[in-house]
Amino acid sequence: MSTSPSLKIVVVGSVAAGTSAAAKARRNDESARITVYERDHDISYSGCGLPYFVGGEVETIDELTPRDAAWFKARYDVEVRTGHEVTDVDVTTRTVTVRDLATGSTFEDPYDELVLATGVRSVVPPLAGVDLPGVFTVRSPSDARAIRGWIEQRKARRAVVVGAGYIGLEMTEQLTERGIAVTVVEALEHAMPRMDADMSARVDAELRRNDVDLRLATRVSAIEGDHDGVTGVRVGSPEDGETVAADLVIMSVGVRPNLELATQAGVTIGPTHAIAVDRQGRTDVPHVWAVGDVAESFNLITGEPAWVPLGSTANKMGRITGDAITGGTLEHRGILGTSIVRVFDLGVAQTGLTEDQARAAGYDVEVLHNIKPDRPEYLGGKPLVIKAVADRATGRLLGAQAIGASGADKRIDVLATAITYGADVADLFHLDLAYSPTYATTKDPVHYTGMALDNAIRGTAPLITPAELDRRRADGEKIQVVDVRSAKDRAKGVVAGSVHLPLKELRARAGELDRDVLVVTYCNKGVTGNAGQNLLRNLGFAQVYNLSGGNQNYQAWAAAQRLGRS
Repeated sequence: MSTSPSLKIVVVGSVAAGTSAAAKARRNDESARITVYERDHDISYSGCGLPYFVGGEVETIDELTPRDAAWFKARYDVEVRTGHEVTDVDVTTRTVTVRDLATGSTFEDPYDELVLATGVRSVVPPLAGVDLPGVFTVRSPSDARAIRGWIEQRKARRAVVVGAGYIGLEMTEQLTERGIAVTVVEALEHAMPRMDADMSARVDAELRRNDVDLRLATRVSAIEGDHDGVTGVRVGSPEDGETVAADLVIMSVGVRPNLELATQAGVTIGPTHAIAVDRQGRTDVPHVWAVGDVAESFNLITGEPAWVPLGSTANKMGRITGDAITGGTLEHRGILGTSIVRVFDLGVAQTGLTEDQARAAGYDVEVLHNIKPDRPEYLGGKPLVIKAVADRATGRLLGAQAIGASGADKRIDVLATAITYGADVADLFHLDLAYSPTYATTKDPVHYTGMALDNAIRGTAPLITPAELDRRRADGEKIQVVDVRSAKDRAKGVVAGSVHLPLKELRARAGELDRDVLVVTYCNKGVTGNAGQNLLRNLGFAQVYNLSGGNQNYQAWAAAQRLGRS
């Protein structure tokens, strides 16, 4: 593939997207002149690995920054100029103005094609004390070095993490593993607020199980300290709140696209507040492209603009644009926001639409909570919770969330692939997945997910979520809730207002129930509840639902409701 020998490509930004764009452009066109400007000194680094350097799992920062400017020059003949900030874009003359941060001098550089890969910046609320020594964001290797240095030099023992998204949770885990007492302050009602509340509540529980002081639905009003460093964080109102002692504060409330150069260039900013681009990364200004976290993507399911800043997406976008600039035909195919984060002993993963997002998009949804071991219990299998959402009208899988000690990554990737190719939930049962008792059960949790959703959508085994059950009962609807477990299991916790008809007695005692009133059966996780549901339906009961995820899911949801009200 070849283009004009005079082609000059300027890339602004050198992390995932910028370097991917430059490398792909060079692979396509040996004659192009490619310059990458980066105001920092580290390039092509693993931003997602920074918390693990702070915690010590990654021993040296060099492991996260394996490539430097000299490597790119030798490998790709790409000129990477670190310590150089692009301060201005003139789209009329097609030039950028660059400041050498070491000398303060400026110069202009012409381009034929300009790629904006300016990434994101951390959101730092305008709080009193936010500039005190010991208050950090986590965006670059420089940040990670500074945090680790502060911890080791100051012998920090108490930390406050503000925000419980990906970075906040990763930093919480790593600081705790270092023996630091951590308080997490989250303005919303649950940690990991991108997930549905009934799944986020499990993350809350895992944090507390590891002695994290989790403050939900709580805001920071000020940071306290002096010129020597931070001493505490004021939570609640300045008048009626309290001060949480801290030697270290991590601000992880979110990120926003760096749009300064985009604004100068006059490109359109999309509804997500990132740069609007086509499927190859073109903006609406000729010869200006945008890639990575600064640019919009689109949701693969709804087709609507979407912005989920992840390194995996940034790499794809960079490669696609580098290809397009040099005459290629690659196009971006959209995103599902697939992600995973480790929170102590749990993998927390999601893909596609949550229940809340699917309802907001206008779908009539079927919802399943599937609790199964990731592999047989005789080989140490541990519970894996999958929440899956499907479209009742078409049977299409819309999204899934998975939480478990192991196996969440494998299952979420399978489900993401199924969603990408428009799978019906019935298709999931027919997937020929790898099986060995060291890795999976004979009917994998993915298979069970497909079977249960398909049965629910076809009406042979309808499901009801804990939220819907309690809402309908609160609205005054008469519902018979039947616990089909053993007396031993029932003694461990029950759904309020339920009657006890163990499965082995249900056939003989079914006459104790009103055939014309809706029945909800439940067990511990859902399997025995489904058996009771089938039995009653075969006996002529008109409306029988199985409680999604059984008593385990109901109790997790009830705990989340109690925390939300507290």
